[in-house]
Amino acid sequence: MPTAAVSAPVRQLDADQVTELTTMADELLDIHRSATSPALLADLNHACRRLSQGLRHTLRPVDTADGLFVVRGLHIDDTELGPTPGHWSTVGQAGALWDVVLLLVSTLMGTPIAWDGQQDGRFVHNIVPSPGHETVQTGASSSVLLTPHTEDAFHPGRAHLLLLCCMRNHDSIATTAASVRLTKLSDDDLTELTRPVAPILPDDAYEDAQQFGGKPAAVPTLFAGEDGLTLRFDPAYTPLAEADESWRAAYGRLEDELARVSVAVSLEPGDVLVVDNDIVVHGRVPFTARYDGTDRWLKRASVKVPGRRTRPESEAAEHGYGQAALEAWTA
Repeated sequence: MPTAAVSAPVRQLDADQVTELTTMADELLDIHRSATSPALLADLNHACRRLSQGLRHTLRPVDTADGLFVVRGLHIDDTELGPTPGHWSTVGQAGALWDVVLLLVSTLMGTPIAWDGQQDGRFVHNIVPSPGHETVQTGASSSVLLTPHTEDAFHPGRAHLLLLCCMRNHDSIATTAASVRLTKLSDDDLTELTRPVAPILPDDAYEDAQQFGGKPAAVPTLFAGEDGLTLRFDPAYTPLAEADESWRAAYGRLEDELARVSVAVSLEPGDVLVVDNDIVVHGRVPFTARYDGTDRWLKRASVKVPGRRTRPESEAAEHGYGQAALEAWTA
């Protein structure tokens, strides 16, 4: 359904910065021929060292309590892009230039990561509505609310930053986002939610992980990081019924608070939404997919920030349901 955009912090790229990014992306594609080339991934660090300090500053990681911002200034030609695919696996080289642009932006902020069990290990995912997936809690859904969640919350190696680049959004379908640092919770609720009570299970995008035989580990929902409160949250894949009543009540109050501070960001083609995955939960409003080549289409990248200490040390002992996070330099 059409949703009006709500104001979010914006970092505007100027014309020279846009030219820098797209020229570098063009050069990398010309050399390596494909946005999925391992050699291109290995070349990203070197390429980014050639980009200007001004661009590096504009594309620094999230640094406010909002936990997000929109990079604006890139321009995508809707006609040249081609039709929205019906499934991520049929995208081919469509929008390959923007895959590389997104990888360059990701590399300026940290280390791009991928998953061996999702979208064939690609470092840029295509998020499109797919027939038969309308009501599932993954990015391929459409007709249901995509419940606000931490990206890949089930895994200790999840991204610190999530990037969503808009290819097409004719219907102004909103991405929702809410920062835990804008919520108001009692001391009792904070104490409850820092207890490791319930696990977070792999979502439906990870079929292999869902078959993993290891015992799910209970994890804390909230954690006091070095620079403030962080969260790990995915109610659609948390077995809440297994938790005690006081914890469930606190969890419900956190859900209510996140809903209270939530914003709806309607991305335009070329916009890149950058979300701090330790601070902000994100989701999407429902919409009716047409499957006629004009549906909403996003590209998604995940980034680890080396040396960042925002998570409890206990995560190091988790099995991650057998899923391995791949880093761009070693893929």
